[in-house]
Amino acid sequence: MKAARNGAKDGLEKTKIAMMRKVSFLSKKDCADDTEDDSGYLDVTVSELKHPPPQLSPMPEGLSNQQIVRRHILGSIIQSERSYLDSLKRILLEYKKPLMEAEPRILSVKKIQPIFYRLKEILQCHSMFQIALTSRVAEWDNTEKIGDLFVASFSKSMVLDVYSDYVNNFTNAMALIKKACMSKPAFLEFLKKMQASSVDRITLYGLMVKPIQRFPQFILLLQDMLKNTPVGHLDRLPLQLALTELETLAEKLNEQKRLAEQLAEIQQLARSISDRNLSKQLNSDQKQLILCETLIETVYGEKGQVLKSKERKVFLLNDMLFCANINLKGPPDISSLVPVGPKYTVKWSAPLLQVQVVEVGQETPQRKDSVYQQSGSRRLSSTNSQGKLFLGPPRLYQELQELQHDLTVVEEVTLLVGTLQGSYQNLNTTLGQDWCMALQRLIRIKEDEIQCANKCRLRLMVPGKPDKSGRPVSFTVVFSTPSPISKISWVNRLHLAKIALREENLPGWVCVEDDEKTKPPFWCPLLACRVPVFTPKAHDLKLQAAMYNPVQCALLGFSAASTSLPQGYLWVASGGDGSHGHVEIFSLNRPTPRSVKSFSLGSLVLCLEYITEPSTDEEQKVQATDVPPKISNTICVGLQDGSILVYGSVDTAAQCLLTFCNPEGCPVLCLKHTDNFLFAGLSNGKVAVYNRKSGVTEGLWDPDSCRHVVIGYAPILKLLRIDECVWASCANQISVIEGSTLGTQSFEAHPDPMISVTHMVRAGGGVWMAFSEGSSLRLFHTETLDHLQEINISTPSAYLSPGQKTVCVTSLLICQGLLWVGTAQGVIVTLPVPRLEGIPKITGKGMTSLNAHNGPVEFLVSTYSILSQDILKRDSAVECADPNSGVEDKEMTNSSRESLQQADGSPQGEAKSKGLLLQYHLRSTSQLPGKLLTARPEEASDWTQDFLEHTLEDGSIYELSDDPDIWVRGPGPSSKEAARREKVTSAAVISGGKGFRRLTNSSNSPESNENTLMVWQLPITV
Repeated sequence: MKAARNGAKDGLEKTKIAMMRKVSFLSKKDCADDTEDDSGYLDVTVSELKHPPPQLSPMPEGLSNQQIVRRHILGSIIQSERSYLDSLKRILLEYKKPLMEAEPRILSVKKIQPIFYRLKEILQCHSMFQIALTSRVAEWDNTEKIGDLFVASFSKSMVLDVYSDYVNNFTNAMALIKKACMSKPAFLEFLKKMQASSVDRITLYGLMVKPIQRFPQFILLLQDMLKNTPVGHLDRLPLQLALTELETLAEKLNEQKRLAEQLAEIQQLARSISDRNLSKQLNSDQKQLILCETLIETVYGEKGQVLKSKERKVFLLNDMLFCANINLKGPPDISSLVPVGPKYTVKWSAPLLQVQVVEVGQETPQRKDSVYQQSGSRRLSSTNSQGKLFLGPPRLYQELQELQHDLTVVEEVTLLVGTLQGSYQNLNTTLGQDWCMALQRLIRIKEDEIQCANKCRLRLMVPGKPDKSGRPVSFTVVFSTPSPISKISWVNRLHLAKIALREENLPGWVCVEDDEKTKPPFWCPLLACRVPVFTPKAHDLKLQAAMYNPVQCALLGFSAASTSLPQGYLWVASGGDGSHGHVEIFSLNRPTPRSVKSFSLGSLVLCLEYITEPSTDEEQKVQATDVPPKISNTICVGLQDGSILVYGSVDTAAQCLLTFCNPEGCPVLCLKHTDNFLFAGLSNGKVAVYNRKSGVTEGLWDPDSCRHVVIGYAPILKLLRIDECVWASCANQISVIEGSTLGTQSFEAHPDPMISVTHMVRAGGGVWMAFSEGSSLRLFHTETLDHLQEINISTPSAYLSPGQKTVCVTSLLICQGLLWVGTAQGVIVTLPVPRLEGIPKITGKGMTSLNAHNGPVEFLVSTYSILSQDILKRDSAVECADPNSGVEDKEMTNSSRESLQQADGSPQGEAKSKGLLLQYHLRSTSQLPGKLLTARPEEASDWTQDFLEHTLEDGSIYELSDDPDIWVRGPGPSSKEAARREKVTSAAVISGGKGFRRLTNSSNSPESNENTLMVWQLPITV
């Protein structure tokens, strides 16, 4: 007990050591069925008399608002932990102990032990944590520290092991409970009796999922604590480190659970297939489940009416698509106590490359030797035989064609009326123009209706068996998705799965740390395309910089947003030995970047910076008046002759709005902006700072306001904005420039003065830095400036060009939980980093891309776009229902209105099972296959909540059912959280360098020195 107290008082140094320690990945342990392995764990009984639970002392006077809030959050932590311990004790005392002591036996010991595997060890871990928490709470008013306690308590290998064992065994435990309920009536009655006698009516399953939920709850509580901890507080860095530890642990547990669910789904699917060869393929390691969901198949008649609809389970594998019927899941009295998985009967399957997504109103590509029919129809209709197929509801598209025809006729009539020689009443061009405008409004309304129908209906063209004459037959399948997000997810995953089957992605990434044995997961970035730059002058120009200019494209279709790159433009600039610079602009509103404009400049381009204009509510009110509009977002271009050019970012006009030069005429090596200042890093060791102009030209910079901040004598190679400050790298030193006063604070980033800091990227509370020499990366805290971690980028010698011995970092980027590292050898490495407000330390294994450049990776750029909220309205599933589709269609849309939020790519099981346990603010594991963990039975209610609010009662934290006999009732999701939940983000990473090569022994592709962009597409995420 004394050791526990002392361990809770570890200072910042021990906290750093715990953070620096590299935690090995959780390994799956097999538990024996007969005995419980207790080796390495001490059986410690904690007496509440000797160690009472923590209790906060009365609140002293004179506390600030933040101190008061922090005390309330600490009280929530105390109450939540106490409730959690009570739940663990209930499982062991009210369920396990009576079963072990029952006479006659209800279950054998061999079955009881695996059901409650590792629960006693989890209770011991948290009992020790409560002792340490009691000690910390007693001295709270003096120290106000809690973060180091979480790091010291939950970074221990024992905690990782017991929770890993518990999560790995959870599916097996639920299967044992289900089997025992069906074969042992006494056990089923025992569970019913225990639930009925409990005060809160929580089932055994409801209690046993709480260990899986525990760390996400801790994360939410610590996030709130960090938000209310001011910068400079002693608890701030420990809280960030604690968030990192808990996030890493939660991600690993979540990944293991999802992979177990994925394996269970594939095995269940394999058992339902009569074809033995296909069943063996499913059980092999080559098959990977990407997405599975319960959709509603709808069959339409010739007039667009719904003939029938039925639930189907659709499985998307890495190279196959399966559609299965869902059989009965089991007796309702069992399914209310423990989840009972469904059984499937495969209806059809198809190779993925032969499946096509077809939108509303899109004509089917016809072939003379092909026949098309609709799914569910026994014979071909007359419309199909004529070669044209409407994918329901076809009435909307037919009405749109009629309106377009009428508009064409009216326009022709109006032109003819304009040729009349005389004047006639009610017959003039003005009346014709009014008709045209009215028809155009009707067309827009009809297009909106079609777009709405497109939001929630997934139409697939699937190959079928050839007919009697040998012609291939394809049929259409129409699925109603539970939500627009689900539709987007399916279209996106189908698109990416096809990209993953290309040669350059088989494989695309390898893990060099374990001799390439680890298979890259589906959510690894996929090489979507390669694009040449500056042709035919590519050999004379060197890629120098690139920048992403986000632009929302209203013309982009609903499903096109799922397959195209993030909306906007990519600016690519050249430098080198020549005297002129070049800029080429690419449009990203398609699956492949397309060059739309290029222009030359009088000097070499060294850097680019996208400038966003801050806008407040007051500014928006002013813009609503007759005041001339201010300048919108702009692009700043830094040249070698010391000039800075400012371009407008409106589409591709590339109009130069302002040109100015720094007084000393030094080359502008880097640019960075804050709300009111533009910082330019110069080659003479100074940073030029410009103020914004005011008035009509607001948004541009005032050249006369230039001030110089002297950093050193070496060139300023990199600038990085950290809140309202800017970090400037000069040789091996980093200077922190305060935004308003321009005061500086310096620290040493590398001990060797001959080595310079060349790259800096920020994530959470840390900054990763790369250097001019060597392959090491260093992590520094953004607030204390402390050095927290150092890693080395190792690349196998087989991937290096002849004569190369060491790896040098040439570019750095953080995007969607990955640290991208570009090297001078053209090799790209990614390392996983946390996404929350914690410290972005490296804890996992790095992946090396097998697609590389022939020369240095000159730049890495992240592109991203967010889908419009109007597209993702929750009621679109109801709005998109065809008014003439009948009662059956209305019932279908109502039953699937509040559905799985599947934009994260994780199959979520049944459409009614939507509780999210490890789905917290962070969605870094959301791309993993396997359905999300759920705290609810399969027949639970339809509403969903992916944000876990903490209250005094621990049971109210969980996703709760409307049935009081199963769960404790809890609060529903707020409208604010619902809006946040529906933000769908598309992301891609673009690298630039000379040529392209595959890092495989079998690759003999000729080397090219052409400047090339490589585009990696990532799965759409919520």
